[in-house]
Amino acid sequence: MNIKLLVIPVVLICFFLAGTAVAQTSITAEVKKTVDEVVRIVTDKELKKPQNEKKRRMALRDTIGAIFDFGEMSQRAMGAHWKELSPDDKKEFIGLFESLLEKTYANKIESYNNEKVIYQKENVEDDYAELKTKILTVKHDEYSMNYRLINKSGKWVVYDVVIEGVSLVSNYRTQFNKIINNQGVKELMKKLRSKSEDIKSV
Repeated sequence: MNIKLLVIPVVLICFFLAGTAVAQTSITAEVKKTVDEVVRIVTDKELKKPQNEKKRRMALRDTIGAIFDFGEMSQRAMGAHWKELSPDDKKEFIGLFESLLEKTYANKIESYNNEKVIYQKENVEDDYAELKTKILTVKHDEYSMNYRLINKSGKWVVYDVVIEGVSLVSNYRTQFNKIINNQGVKELMKKLRSKSEDIKSV
């Protein structure tokens, strides 16, 4: 399947990094709360046991899903083609896209190695915000990771992650557009179903 992933493990990697927030505003505090819970899950000795893999993955899914809006991400990843999907197709697409992101990066999350995140700045404009952070690895490498959020009914949720200037949503939108323009929406759905099944079988 020609749907490639970003070299840096993006969408979920943001939640296995521990650090100290610079400012405890609502957005930063909410992201840090999720970070802390994910770190607790992946470092829990009982949950790390092989026989508890399913329980561990479910805990991670619930925690991450509480702040990521996969519906919003799916719609933005499809762009103008979103309107071509039926209500049932939209529902299925959201599930497939979430599954693709979740299962692809699960191993990355669980390979947590004391990376640090420094929360730098929030930019808020009406119902949109961007939280800028810097990631420090144990080898002292660093790179930027910014979260784009939208306020829905008073709750800030993540709809995109940008690493070193590369947007997760834009990356997938480019790939999806290429497949749709060459083969159609139905073929994209078929490829996503196939990819989902491949991941489940691993």
